[in-house]
Amino acid sequence: MNFTIQREALLKPLQTICGVVERRQTLPILSHVLIQCDGQQLTLTATDLEVEMVATAVVESAENGETTLPARKFMDICRTLPEGAKISLSVDGERATLRAGKSRFTLSTLPAGDFPNIEAVADSLGFVIPQQDLKSLIDHTAFAMAQQDVRYYLNGLMLELAEGTLRSVATDGHRLAMCEHACNIEGGNDRQIILPRKGVTELGRLLEDDSAVVRVEVGNNHIRLSINDLIYTSKLIDGKFPDYQRVLPDKTDKLLVGERELLRNALSRASILSNEKYRGIRLLLDTNALRIVANNPEQEEAEEEIEVEYNNDALEIGFNVNYVIDALNAISTDKVQIAFSDANSSCLITAAGETAGQCKYVVMPMRL
Repeated sequence: MNFTIQREALLKPLQTICGVVERRQTLPILSHVLIQCDGQQLTLTATDLEVEMVATAVVESAENGETTLPARKFMDICRTLPEGAKISLSVDGERATLRAGKSRFTLSTLPAGDFPNIEAVADSLGFVIPQQDLKSLIDHTAFAMAQQDVRYYLNGLMLELAEGTLRSVATDGHRLAMCEHACNIEGGNDRQIILPRKGVTELGRLLEDDSAVVRVEVGNNHIRLSINDLIYTSKLIDGKFPDYQRVLPDKTDKLLVGERELLRNALSRASILSNEKYRGIRLLLDTNALRIVANNPEQEEAEEEIEVEYNNDALEIGFNVNYVIDALNAISTDKVQIAFSDANSSCLITAAGETAGQCKYVVMPMRL
């Protein structure tokens, strides 16, 4: 096998797929990228057995064949070559030689036949969605995923496919983030799938904020997306996601409306003197005023007071300040509303105005 290609034509797809390759691998082949040449098309594949990415590029001249190369070394060589360089790769037995100008590199290869192949997506449900909508769903909810929770189904993002709607939900048991977008999904039966954390991270990195459509196929064990010249496949987590509808507060009769930036900055300043382990702060609500109080074991205290719209009974309630700030960061409107019922119940944070129902954030209270 040999081919010649422009550095830029090879580097972009190579950098895209190499995010999947883990630095520490149990199988040596997983640290390699599969390279297949067929006519003028070069196909690059990387996987960690959970997520697989396949990218294509056009070569200038080629002899068909396939091999595998150490992914990081191959990418670093291409990255450090000068712009506009013409790269030629030839394979002879267990060695591959890469040439560019007066540079020459000899790399070890592994048999292409040993490279793992993720099975085809069987019994799939397919639909298309603009990249920006899918990216928005991930960006607005992924931060609430659990990390290394024994309840493995929380260490991922749940996508709910309903008639005409795609919804994303993430929770770590202490907070919940939910967002939805209109989507042309047909099929009648609602379906829930859980993407693993690694798959969510890589997908969020791939998607761009534009209106180009993504083709999505959902099978029993995998999800596959076709994004421009890239095919992304991820295994799904086998588990039942909690009933998130039960977590959404429904009897919230106390409503605070405030400037998002003002509230976020006040919380950030107060959090400096909160307990480093538990990150607790107290919110003291009174007519059109919010007092934020934080203290720590060193007897240090922070107090902030800001004007808000609030016309109800006085209320004192504690929260993990990081969870509230994360929710405020995910909302893009100038004003936010926070709905409460009492000091022992979760609060519901949404954007104020027309888009209030699109994304919802639930934060459980803390005893302080």
